[in-house]
Amino acid sequence: MKKAKGVSKVIIAGGGTAGWMTAAALGKMLGKTVDITLVESDDIPTVGVGEATIPTLLTFHQLLEINEQEFLKATNATFKLGIAFESWRNVSEDYIHSFGWTGKDHWAAGFQHFWLKGVQQGIAKPFGQYCTELVAAEENKFAIVGNNALNYAYHIDAGKYAMFLREFSAKFGVVRHEGKIDEVEKDDQGNIAALRLGRGERLEADLFIDCTGFRGLLIEQALHTGFDDWSHFLPCDRAIAVQTESMGEPIPYTRSIARDAGWQWRIPLQSRVGNGHVFCSRYMSEDEGVSTLLSNIEGKPINDPRVIRFTTGMRRKHWNKNCVAIGLSSGFIEPLESTSIHLIQRAIVRLIQMFPHQGVSQADVNEFNQQMMFEIENIRDFIVLHYHVTNRNDTPFWRYVAGMDIPDSLKHRLDLFKETGRVFKVPTELFGENSWIQVMLGQGLVPEQYHPVVDNLSDDELKSFLSSIDADVQRKVAQLPEHQRFIDHYCRAG
Repeated sequence: MKKAKGVSKVIIAGGGTAGWMTAAALGKMLGKTVDITLVESDDIPTVGVGEATIPTLLTFHQLLEINEQEFLKATNATFKLGIAFESWRNVSEDYIHSFGWTGKDHWAAGFQHFWLKGVQQGIAKPFGQYCTELVAAEENKFAIVGNNALNYAYHIDAGKYAMFLREFSAKFGVVRHEGKIDEVEKDDQGNIAALRLGRGERLEADLFIDCTGFRGLLIEQALHTGFDDWSHFLPCDRAIAVQTESMGEPIPYTRSIARDAGWQWRIPLQSRVGNGHVFCSRYMSEDEGVSTLLSNIEGKPINDPRVIRFTTGMRRKHWNKNCVAIGLSSGFIEPLESTSIHLIQRAIVRLIQMFPHQGVSQADVNEFNQQMMFEIENIRDFIVLHYHVTNRNDTPFWRYVAGMDIPDSLKHRLDLFKETGRVFKVPTELFGENSWIQVMLGQGLVPEQYHPVVDNLSDDELKSFLSSIDADVQRKVAQLPEHQRFIDHYCRAG
């Protein structure tokens, strides 16, 4: 690529969570040197149903110096310690994937090896009982204690989050331009030159950020970047979303409840509950999907069910010429592990780190794309794990996902854990060893052996080791207040 002129003007096409997270970060970090404009239309609704996050959002807010209590009050937020997976392994059999660390490792072997021998001897509790966050979630307790001893995330109102960031961005010079994009102009090099709006306005920039959602108005419709379809691994292609009145105090975890052709989410906010049903249209019609959701909600609906159609996969390039796709325009992995907002912030951070002040460099473009693709493929594998490793064969959908071909990278992880009990984490991937262990065990994949270093402990020493961890977890959880009580004290929304 011929080196382009330096970047002094940026246009973000589209608002919503992706657009306003991008605007907030670019404005905070680069607003003194770069002109930033966000273009969005009041007539185009955002998807805005993803209300569950993971702990990495705390880091993003720290970078932007966002006050946590102000953010929580503004977004009607509650706290999240993990995700409960209900009926995924077998019908009526549940487990929690928590954000905490389980047990204590030895340098030669993870805690799961000690736990496995404890199970064989009949002296071990369920794996999750050795994790403070998991037990706190089960007991509906939460607090922000010293040095962030609890690992946590949030349940938020996505629409209010976008408005919060819109107000934040304005402090750093970000200009919001209302209007519908009618045309994307390109120059003779194939780069995007300008956006033409419905009222005839023409907006030029040096760098364009595509936050237009599934449409990919810039990255795909204008630049024809291409899309890798992953629906053979992740066949769900529909989501129905509806909000309901709260029926009780919010719990500090997301519920993911397996259904006949997919799964249902329940996300508790301070004043309402977000509900959704993700399913595969090959095995269930949209009418059946709506009926399944509405027959499995608690509380009165406060809006009409909304159908969202999608295809899982990702763009073949996340950065193409002078356009960077962020959010749904870059691809989509269903929200089973609440990774959408994480991928938005990872793209934003990478863009800031590689920002083309002196002009777009092909080396930067290639590195950006390589890093994004690697991270997204690892997340894809983690999501596929939930479907493929299951004992369910009660419906055509579950029989398909249990028997489908899976990526070689995932097959290697599963074989390694089953045969040896070992897991690994590449430094730049999102989900750590404990996440993989919790979900593999939760879905029913039990290692065939444990590491021999465990046998250095006598039976009594192993029992004492496990008991001491259990006692420490129970002591910590006992000191925590109820989740609702902490919210009332710390961040009660108006």
